[in-house]
Amino acid sequence: MHFQMKLHAHPFYEIYYFRQGKCTYLIGDQIYVLSPGDLILMHGLTLHSPSVDPEVEYKRTIIHFEPAYIANMIQPPFSLNVLKPFQELRNHRFQLQGEERSQMEASLLTLEQLFTQQDAISYHRFHALLLDLLFMIYGYCQKPLGDKPEFPSSKEHHVQRIITFVEENFQEDIHLDEIEGSIHLSKYYLVKIFKEVTGITIFTYLYQRRINQAKILFLLEKQKSVTDICYEIGFKHPAHFSRIFKQLVGCTPEKYRKSIL
Repeated sequence: MHFQMKLHAHPFYEIYYFRQGKCTYLIGDQIYVLSPGDLILMHGLTLHSPSVDPEVEYKRTIIHFEPAYIANMIQPPFSLNVLKPFQELRNHRFQLQGEERSQMEASLLTLEQLFTQQDAISYHRFHALLLDLLFMIYGYCQKPLGDKPEFPSSKEHHVQRIITFVEENFQEDIHLDEIEGSIHLSKYYLVKIFKEVTGITIFTYLYQRRINQAKILFLLEKQKSVTDICYEIGFKHPAHFSRIFKQLVGCTPEKYRKSIL
């Protein structure tokens, strides 16, 4: 049995650090099975929610902050934009170990202690340490920021537009003619470049997206039947849904649902 918080979004940035427990975290269409030491950055506008096993003690630290407030703190002489990880990575998980994990936990502990104090010195120390924490996180983000995909050619740009179309319409009965009409390029060309750039077909990507959504719904909406979820995510026939689910996940939808209860 798991305790499920309601999916929510908010207009501020979030730092979530997982200390202890058994937790699955949902961010958009991604599902993360957390381990102690996991750090998640979120820009807040993507729906997100933890699913927690109440039988295991759950410990985490959450920091919310307004981007505009931090932006006012990083005027000269500070030249690094510590908000860049939230702006460009948007939602990202780090699995901290060793010295990085110890450093993060020490900083969070001090922040928690300062937050409970009422004096002016503690107030200013808290905000200075929060800024230092953001610089620390900025350091962690150098590789993922460097690896962030760019779209140097029109081909990659068109593929990103296909992915966006699928994301917005995967619950509908999608046809290549609709994608062609939306992007205003030949469907044969779109099929060709999508396979070249991603290594999979458009419909394989569509099925992966639908199955990810099914896994989320199995976790969040336990009262719904497998057939209900099949139709909700865009499949027209339960047998087809079951076959694709087993092909991508390795077991039937019914068996998967039982495994997460």
